[in-house]
Formats: sequence, structure tokens, C-alpha cells
Amino acid sequence: MSYISARDTIVAFRREPVSPALPSVEQAVRSSQPSEPMYCLRPAVIRDTAARFAQDFRGDTLYAVKCNPEPTVLRAIWDGGVRHFDCASAGEVALVRSMFPDAHIHFMHPVKSRRAIREAYGRFGVRDFVLDSAAEFAKIMDETGYAEDLGLVVRIGLPPGGAMYDLSGKFGAGMEETVALLRAARPVARRLGVSFHVGSQCMDPLAYRRALQMAGEAIRLAGVAIDIIDVGGGFPVSYPDVEPPPLGAFFAEIEGALDALNLPAARLWAEPGRALVAAGASVVVQVQMRRGDALYVNDGIYGSLSDAGAPGFRFPVRRVLDVSEGDADLRAYSFFGPTCDSADHMKGPFMLPPDMAEGDWIEIGQLGAYGVCLGTDFNGFDRAQLLQVRDAPMLETPGHEPIRLAA
Repeated sequence: MSYISARDTIVAFRREPVSPALPSVEQAVRSSQPSEPMYCLRPAVIRDTAARFAQDFRGDTLYAVKCNPEPTVLRAIWDGGVRHFDCASAGEVALVRSMFPDAHIHFMHPVKSRRAIREAYGRFGVRDFVLDSAAEFAKIMDETGYAEDLGLVVRIGLPPGGAMYDLSGKFGAGMEETVALLRAARPVARRLGVSFHVGSQCMDPLAYRRALQMAGEAIRLAGVAIDIIDVGGGFPVSYPDVEPPPLGAFFAEIEGALDALNLPAARLWAEPGRALVAAGASVVVQVQMRRGDALYVNDGIYGSLSDAGAPGFRFPVRRVLDVSEGDADLRAYSFFGPTCDSADHMKGPFMLPPDMAEGDWIEIGQLGAYGVCLGTDFNGFDRAQLLQVRDAPMLETPGHEPIRLAA
């Protein structure tokens, strides 16, 4: 039995499938013949990938909830041994606490509303807060009643780097302000930290070394004791024609740079999102019309395929229930989504058989990260069938091979 979940509210969509996991996407398509997008979760893949990251990373793994807040995904992360969660809103804090009363929740958004700070601290037991300005520091202190049990983490700004998504423009304090904030926060913080973010889908392991050197310079200039070094997220995964260095190369640069800072008492944190969940979900869409090399499908940039629009991500694709053999004759297609907006266009190219036609189903992989969670109800296209499958992901990333845990 399939489960249709309408997005009347954000929270309404965050419910788990009620049916048992099916063996494969093919069986799911055969049994339901879906006319709406079908979001296929692979919780076992997410669980095992999270376990691998947590085992290999030297510090605490904080899952970035914004990347995919589906309860099935969060439960798989928890089952993989992750006990820390990077939350960026009061809603995420409430969701995680409702599911995992014993979780360690860290409020890592540098600009929070006063109410969000107050509720996170007073109602949900959050003690760790990130900041990148004196104004935010004052808000945190005011809304927690100048609490004496706070973890305060100062986010340092980085110059633009080589990440697919550059995150240097919105958050992060300059060097002088970082030093001032560290000095101001040290007397009132039970634990004090420095954080940064090199950008999403970062392909250069040396970016972490350079960022840690900047963090080390701020710590040296501030002249205060540091309890936490948070290297943020950005760990990349594979996409068609994109094969990042193995995850171990990133960890090696982080560990080497951290050792050079000579901060033996500092706890290391990371905030992976994409690296834990990208391979753990795919979306099945149906072709509604073909016009030359353009396929009109029933999901698009206002649904689960936002990254395939302006950002230009190329996702792995395949025709489901395909009887053709080999891929020698694959053809390059672009996609149009179901809305009336001409911007609902995904250039690709997406490589599929030359005889694609109305009614064909296409599985689009690597959508466990920033897929359905970015969807809207624009134009009334606001439904997605949510289910679980047990088959292998369409694409794996070198060095991300999951630990195979017992079911």
C-alpha cells in the first residue's frame, strides 16, 4: 500500500511511510503504476553510511537536519550511531527533540530570532549556539537569562573557495571581529568554540586545512582557551561526471591541520548532511510528453529537483522497467517540470534511451540531500508518494562505502 502525503504544512509532510519496505524501485513502480512523483527512501543505506562517517571521523558527527528532515531519514541517522544534530531553526529543534529525547542538539544558525533562542534553551534543552556578531551574542545572553551552562561557537568567515555552493557571502565574522567575540564570550561560556563552513559540495580537501589555519590564527590572536573546533559541512558526493576525492583525504587534511594547531583539549565537530544522505533516496517521475530532446515530467524545480534547475546539478537517471540492453545508444535529454513556469527547466544533460515516450518512468538518483525537503506547493503540484525500498543506490561515492550493519 502506498502512502500519499500532501504538504498542507511543512510538518505534515514529515511523516514516515506506513507500508513495509519494498525490494526495489522496479517492484514499487509495477505495483503502484504511480502518476505522481514517487520518493523512494533507502534507510538502510543512510544508516550504514552514517555509521561509516561516524566511525572514520575523529570527533563528533552532527547531522545537518536541513539537508533532509524526514523522520525516516532521521531515524536511520540515529540507527547509524549519530547522536548529535545540527539544527538551524526552532522547527528542526522541536522535531529532533520529539523523536530523540536524549539527542545532543546544537543550534548552528548564526542569526536566530529571540523566540527561537528562548524556546530552544528553555523548552528543548539546547545549550550550544553559534554566533558571528556582537548583536547575536547579546541576543543569546539576553534570551537565556545570562545562563552559565552555554556552549558558544563563533563562526569565522572564509573567502570564496571552490565549492559548488559558495557560502562565504552570508555568514561569518571577519578576523578582527572573531577575535573580539572569542574574548567576549570566553568569560561567560562553559565551552567555547570556533566554526566555519567551506561551502557545500567542496571538492578540495585542502580547503579544510586552509580554514583551520585561519581559525588557528584567530585563536592565537584572541589568546583564549578553546574547547571546540567545528569544521562544518561541505563533504562532497559523486554525481555524473563528478567524482570527488575519497572521504579519507578530507579527514586526513582536517586531522593534520588540527594537530598543527596543538589544541589537545579541543573537541572536533563536523556537520555533514549531503555526505550522509545523498545516496539514500531517489525520485521516480513519469514522462507526460516528449518534444524532441525535451521530456516533460511530473516533478521539477519547485518539487524535488531544485538543484537540477539554476544550480545545474546533473543527477544519475535511468528508465525504470527498461527492456533495452546496454547504454551505447543513450541520448541526451533536458527536462521540463509540471508547472506553468518556463523557468521550471532542468538542462541536464540527462542520458536516457533514444525511444523515451509518454508514460515512461525515470528514476533520478542522489536526491536524499536537498530533494523533497526543498519542495513547494506552487501551482498545486504538491503531492509525492513516499515509500521505502531495499535495493542499492544508483551511485556511490569513493570512500563513502557504507558499513554493512545487521538489519
